[in-house]
Amino acid sequence: MRKVRVAPKGMGINDFVAEAEGFFADEGIQVEWDIKTFRGTQSKWVENKYLQRPQDKPYTESKDPKDGSGLIQCACLWGTISNAGAGMGRFVGDCYGVSPWAIFVKADSKIRKPQDLADVPIGVGMRAGSHFNVPYRLEQYLPLEKIKTVNSGGFGARLKALLDGEVQAASLLPPQIDMAKQLGLRAVIEDEFKTLWWVPETAKQEDVRAYLRGLDRAEKALQTDLRKYLPLWEKCVPPEFKDGYQWNFRNFTRGERFVYQPLPRSDYDMVMDQVKRWKLDDYLKETSFDKLVYRAPATV
Repeated sequence: MRKVRVAPKGMGINDFVAEAEGFFADEGIQVEWDIKTFRGTQSKWVENKYLQRPQDKPYTESKDPKDGSGLIQCACLWGTISNAGAGMGRFVGDCYGVSPWAIFVKADSKIRKPQDLADVPIGVGMRAGSHFNVPYRLEQYLPLEKIKTVNSGGFGARLKALLDGEVQAASLLPPQIDMAKQLGLRAVIEDEFKTLWWVPETAKQEDVRAYLRGLDRAEKALQTDLRKYLPLWEKCVPPEFKDGYQWNFRNFTRGERFVYQPLPRSDYDMVMDQVKRWKLDDYLKETSFDKLVYRAPATV
């Protein structure tokens, strides 16, 4: 059986459903989880600059940057395309995810509506989905110069920064959104965004397609019987939120959905326009769609 290395991101449970139900094995692959990178992306990596984040290191610390340690990852639409443009792999253009997103504050916060976030530093993960979503969603309420972000690090670190009072507001993704609600925190704005898979340019197409087919089968299973799989969210909870907490996973929501359909080209063009306007294009070495896309269609 072919081995495929994957760093799960924790925004959804398709990976773990596919593993539990044997869908990956049915596709002829044995998925090996890169837990170091997975937990690293959840941690407080505030001292790490871009290209030094946990998710970057498979490329920047690899003997062959094109190989990316053979690791499949997934990130937000903006982040994945920007990472590819910065020389870290290719984005898979034949599928995408749709994930919830929200900005949370403490229950007693005076911040009640998006307009109240003017000049308020919002905890984000630098150049990741929690970061790009902030200007993307808040620009309809605030001028860009009034939208402020501060790097609080990964998934768990942002929720902890909000609970500890390091920030007044935090940009959260699943499962931290459901965790925040169970902890009594309050959402100021909620929406959805797209995610993209991100692979080394040397990745074998048969392996990537087998992995994606496993995710697609897991998606169908989740649509059929969501409650059966909700306890798998336990695998996505950061270590610092395990001891001393009792999470009711039965009340958690779906998280990221997997869509095995091509990403519209208009989405790519939108990303390139936005990162340039937001002045977050400074690491881009390549902007050509055809040079950055990796093809792994559902059918050949």
